[in-house]
Amino acid sequence: MEIEAIRSGKLKQLPGVDLEEEDLSVSQLERINLAGATLAGTNFSGSNLNGARLDGANLVGAKLAAADLRANFLGANLMQADLSSADLRGSNLRGANLMGAKLAKATLAGAFLSGANLMGVNLQGVDLRGADLRGANLNSANLKGADLSQADLQGASLSNANLEETDLRGANLAGANLREANLLCAELEGANLEGVNLAEACLIGTSHAKVTPPLEQVKIPLRLTEMEPTSVQDFTQE
Repeated sequence: MEIEAIRSGKLKQLPGVDLEEEDLSVSQLERINLAGATLAGTNFSGSNLNGARLDGANLVGAKLAAADLRANFLGANLMQADLSSADLRGSNLRGANLMGAKLAKATLAGAFLSGANLMGVNLQGVDLRGADLRGANLNSANLKGADLSQADLQGASLSNANLEETDLRGANLAGANLREANLLCAELEGANLEGVNLAEACLIGTSHAKVTPPLEQVKIPLRLTEMEPTSVQDFTQE
C-alpha cells in the first residue's frame, strides 16, 4: 500500500482497506473513503478527515487526537480510541461504539450520537450542545460540567451517570432513564422531563425553572434519609 499517496490525499477510494497500526498522522485525508476499513491502532493524530467516510470501520485503539473528525462514523467501532481535543462537530456517530474512548476536550456540538454506546465514558466538560443522543447508552458516564444544552436525550439511558453541574438547559430528556444519576447543581431550566425516570437520583441544588412537566409533578422515589430537609423542599419550588 502506498502510504505516502494516502497521506497526501492522492488515494481517496479505499473501502475495506487494511491499514492497521499505520502512521497517517498530520495527513490531508478530506473526503477519503475508508468505509469498513481495518484501522485498529492506526495513528490519525492531527489529521484532516473532514467529510471522510469511516462508517463501519474498525478503529479500536486508533489515535485520533486533535484531528478534524467532522466525518461519517456510522456504526464504527471506536473502543479505546483516543479522540482527545478532536473536532467532532456535526459528526455522524449513530450506533458507534465509544466504550473506553478518550474524549477529553473534544468538541461534539451538534453531533449525531443516537444509539451510540458511551457507557462509562469520561465526558467531563465536553461540549455536546445540541447533540442528538436519542437512545444512547450513557450509563455510568461522567458528564460532570458537560454542556448538554438543547441536546436531544429522548429515551437515553443515564443510569448512575454523573451529571454534576451539567448544563441541561432546554434539553429533551423525555423518557430518559436517570435512575441513581447524580444531578447535583445541574442546570435544568426549560428541560423536557416528560416520562423521565429519576428514581433515587440526586437533585440537590438543581435549577429547574420552567421544566416540563413541573418537577413537583415528576414521580421521584428519593432516598430522603440521605438528603437535607431544606433541599427536599427546594424540589417543589421554582
